[in-house]
Order: sequence, then structure tokens, then C-alpha cells
Amino acid sequence: MNTDARLSGEGLTLAYDRRTIAEDLDVVVPDGSFTVIVGPNACGKSTLLRALARILKPAAGSVLLDGEKIGAWPAKKLARTLGLLPQTSIAPEGITVADLVARGRYPHQGLLRQWSRDDERIVRESMEATGVEDLADRYVDELSGGQRQRVWIAMALAQETPLLLLDEPTTYLDIAHQIEILDLCARLHEEGRTVVAVLHELNHAARYATHLIAMREGRIVAEGDPGEVVTADLVKDVFGLPCRVIDCPETGTPLVIPAAPRSWVTP
Repeated sequence: MNTDARLSGEGLTLAYDRRTIAEDLDVVVPDGSFTVIVGPNACGKSTLLRALARILKPAAGSVLLDGEKIGAWPAKKLARTLGLLPQTSIAPEGITVADLVARGRYPHQGLLRQWSRDDERIVRESMEATGVEDLADRYVDELSGGQRQRVWIAMALAQETPLLLLDEPTTYLDIAHQIEILDLCARLHEEGRTVVAVLHELNHAARYATHLIAMREGRIVAEGDPGEVVTADLVKDVFGLPCRVIDCPETGTPLVIPAAPRSWVTP
């Protein structure tokens, strides 16, 4: 276990009521990484992210942030350090896009620090970065699923935290907007943020991640550089998918090509 990492988990048992999802799980998020967690449905990847974000309290073990148990962090201090985009988010009824994104600045407010021009600028830049600036005066509940997802990401950006956790940030988005959001995450990483994301699309994960964590049945079965982790054997083991793994002609990163059904193969 790398005790110097800002965010880590030791001996985690994660459960909902009496149903155990993961047991004795150790995880380290490398500082300054773009870490992506992948795995089949119900393998525990979103549950792990919720524990790292202090949304789910472990049944055993500890999540550590800057060497301290994350449960001991004051809520406002934590919100200035770690931002989260959950898998499902519900906006207050009748709130506009600009007002929702502005809520990302609340952890930075206090008795001696009120709303400022810097806050206005950060909210505006967050909306521009996610392509929702033209929706600023619209009500969030009037938007499409993809538009709402980008608004929530804008709010997380406005929080300006050094650690950003995203649970399936490309949900509801078409392929063009998926790439836009992942490009944005990559830029945030390049600017110095540590980004952790749960993704379903393995090829996206291999393309963008600097550190990949592959899970199956509540266990971490492989982690490291995507170029070393993503192999045909791993994809078959984790996802049950026969495939070939080649170098992407655009990026050189691993590209998973599912095996064709026998009926499609020319004799």
C-alpha cells in the first residue's frame, strides 16, 4: 500500500444492508493520475467510487485522504478537496442551469468570503467547458438527459477540487458528446487534477486512462498502465468476451476488437 497517495482504501468491506459487494479490498489512486475503473455490471466499481467519495461508509476498513480517515474530514473542507459526479443526480425543481452550476462554488463561501467576480468567472468557464453556456437561463428539468449530464459535470468543475470523481460521466451521451466529455477530463488531468472515473466502455478507458483498475466480483483483478493491463486474456477473464487487442491507429493505445460470430467468418 502506497501511504503517500492522497486517496486510498485499506481492507475495505463494502456492503448494502446485508449484501456484501467487496471484501478486504485495497486500492490506491496514484496522485496526478487519470484513473479509470472498469468491469462488468454489478462488479462493485461504482460502489468502490462511492466509498472513496464518502457517500458509502465501509462496513470494515478505511478510506484515507491525505493520510486521515475520510470520515473525520469536515464536510465543507472535503467539498473543497474532492468533487463527485454521482451516477444519478436530481436537481431541485425550478432551478436554472446557471444557478445549479453556481452551487459548485458554495464550499468556497463563508462569513469572510462571499460571492465574488472570481466565482462568476469560474461558473461561466465551467459552463463553457461543458458546452452548456447557451442553456444558462433554462430550467434543468426541461433539458434532455445528455444536457443535464453536462450541467452536472459543469457544477463539479465549478467546485474546483484537486480530486474529481466521476461515476459513469458519459451516461446518456451520444458518441460525439462522450468524446467531448472525456477530452475535457483529459484536459483537467493535464492541468494537474487527479481524476477518477467509472466507465463502461473499455476502449474509452484504455484510450484516456493513465492508470486502469479492472474489477470482477468485488475484487481488483488487474491494475496499472492500460497498455499492460488490457490484453485479450484479461478481457476474456473479466468480461467473458473473446477478442483481439490491437494498437489503436489514432493513439497507439489498446483497442479491443470483439471476436466475430462463426457465422460471420468467411470460410
